[in-house]
Amino acid sequence: EPVDAYMESIFEVGVDEMLWDDMHKNDMVWPKVKEVQEYRRQVYKIVSDVIATHSGLEGEARITWDHPLWSIFMGIEHEAIHLETSSVLFRETPIHLMQVPAGWPQLHPSCASSASLPKDIPQNTMVKVKGETVKLGKPRDFPTYGWDNEYGQRVVEVPDFEASKYMVSNGDFWQFVAAGGYRTQKYWSDDGWNWRKFRNMKWPFFWVQDGPQGSMQFKLRTIFEEIDMQWSWPVDVNYHEAKAYCAWKSEQDGRQGTEAYRVITEAEHHLIRHPEARPEKMVAARDDPALRLGGMDFPTGASANSNLAYASQSPVDAMPASPTGHHDAMGNAWEWTEDHFNPLESFEVHYTYDDFSTPCFDGRHHMIMGGSFVSKSDNGASGFCRFHFRPHFLQHSGFRLVSSSSPAPARHLEQLNMQGEAAADAAVSTSAAGTGAAVAGHAGYETQRLVDQYLGLHFPASGANEVDPIVSHPNAPEHALRFPQRVAQLLLEVLPSSGRVLDIGCAVGGSSFELAAAGHEVLGVDFSQAFIDAAERMRKGEAIRFKVPLEGELEAEVIAQHEANVDAAARERVRFQTGDACRLKDQTEELGTFDGAVLANLLCRLPDPVACLDGLAALIRPNGAVVIVTPFSWLEDFTPKSKWLGGYEENGKAVHSKDQLQKLMEARGFTKLSQQKLPLVIREHQRKYQYIVPEATVWRR
Repeated sequence: EPVDAYMESIFEVGVDEMLWDDMHKNDMVWPKVKEVQEYRRQVYKIVSDVIATHSGLEGEARITWDHPLWSIFMGIEHEAIHLETSSVLFRETPIHLMQVPAGWPQLHPSCASSASLPKDIPQNTMVKVKGETVKLGKPRDFPTYGWDNEYGQRVVEVPDFEASKYMVSNGDFWQFVAAGGYRTQKYWSDDGWNWRKFRNMKWPFFWVQDGPQGSMQFKLRTIFEEIDMQWSWPVDVNYHEAKAYCAWKSEQDGRQGTEAYRVITEAEHHLIRHPEARPEKMVAARDDPALRLGGMDFPTGASANSNLAYASQSPVDAMPASPTGHHDAMGNAWEWTEDHFNPLESFEVHYTYDDFSTPCFDGRHHMIMGGSFVSKSDNGASGFCRFHFRPHFLQHSGFRLVSSSSPAPARHLEQLNMQGEAAADAAVSTSAAGTGAAVAGHAGYETQRLVDQYLGLHFPASGANEVDPIVSHPNAPEHALRFPQRVAQLLLEVLPSSGRVLDIGCAVGGSSFELAAAGHEVLGVDFSQAFIDAAERMRKGEAIRFKVPLEGELEAEVIAQHEANVDAAARERVRFQTGDACRLKDQTEELGTFDGAVLANLLCRLPDPVACLDGLAALIRPNGAVVIVTPFSWLEDFTPKSKWLGGYEENGKAVHSKDQLQKLMEARGFTKLSQQKLPLVIREHQRKYQYIVPEATVWRR
């Protein structure tokens, strides 16, 4: 029985947003602080009573994985996770809102006499490591709590490699920043570059500019304070930033191919640790420092800045080196790895918390190893710990350089459906989908099934000799085919022969290519990385195979095919990138202005439709034109009811979205030129289709 079903449903979401611009859960109705405090009091009393009175906790009772009281220890360990993730959120909060709590540990004493220049830091040399066999996994009978992903086993043969003696320090990373690394796209992955642009990152998040623009002078933000920059402390960056630095440093040092710098792998990380932090060496409770040491004892007893021995990181050379000559393999800052978060052999979920790990076995989370200065108990301070975050995520995390003549011994997963086939089915049935999907937080749009469906919708000529876009029958609604192209044609009727056009919610790019074929320069923007990836492959002329459902499990595989008028020159006039349709107004400097825009079947799938219209007003040039196509299919799954344009009664009168849209557009300087019904069909399988009749309006600014 839940204590409060609503609160538990919203609190279980956590902080792991699906994409770097996912703000969908900010549109939820959150309870008041006082209500949350009352809920906490109720839960605290229930748990306290169980601990105080349950007979299973008396004497020397052994609580194991399958014991009901395992959940008590699960809750305690989960609070340790909350302590660390909360500390990162505090570190992100504006400094004027923070104060150091009473009883909080002291910063590491090195902050009293820090290096004054970035070059006054330990020299980070590469140290060779002899490869060997590594055994991963925590024994089921080990007498401490463990999360589900720790149990199981895997044997990894690790080739020889070399790893930097220290984690990359603030001073090391300053060289990359000063050399223009954040302005140079070639060092970044596509997703990393999009994240950098979206966040307008110019240096690490916890660096605070401390001088004129361009002076490259910084202070450092700790959890509660701003202090002089600690050049010898490890830099806090996400995976994207770490990989960009690796690419830059490889170029600087002339390293190429497999010997180019990268971050460490899970198995390699085990080899650079102190022996007592390697799982195969840990056979009894006394072997786990997280069980036998208090916070202040970690630096001397475990050679690690962990368990809040200090309230900050420490110099990268402050803790003793391991036998391989490496510092901070455990503690100080988490280390990003090349591995996707993955299950070990014989992995099992725990019935009390069945979705702790499995939703993140998706090829979108990278493992982090070693824990940070805040990490405690099983959540980073233990050698058994296997944690993970999305590559854009802020954490007390850094990296060290690794190089090898052999491929990295990392475990990679394909990008999987984030919420399974049920989510995909739900997205199909409720989307009223047209050209676009810019819905923050709706994982169904990221599934391959949806990508395949949209490829069929946007490129109806695909597989013409193998499967018809609509099964042949009398009065077949063939007039509703080529929907993205017909949307584009509405705009072309009111635009000059060349200009700059924005396709908002472009999906896989059908409208974008049609507009480019008419001579326009086109930017296609969509929230879904999966759609943008497919659109980019179409732009490059790659052969994309996708599946068309026929009957039951039967499918036809076809190659996506452009319209006849889309040639190589037209494709060169298109650019695609991820973005949020509700934040266009804030991106005028990055995106520029446009002569026209299309917004097809997107407005009623946004958490804040009016914010999108505000973006149009900011981005469209005078005398520019906009085409908005929408079925006004309002659902609270996508749009809070308070944000609906219409579709409800107010003071006893019906409020229609069509009328409200006209008022909103006119208030933003647009005049309606025309309106019409613009039907489309979406194939679910050979004999089942969605038939949708959106309202299409054309506007002049």
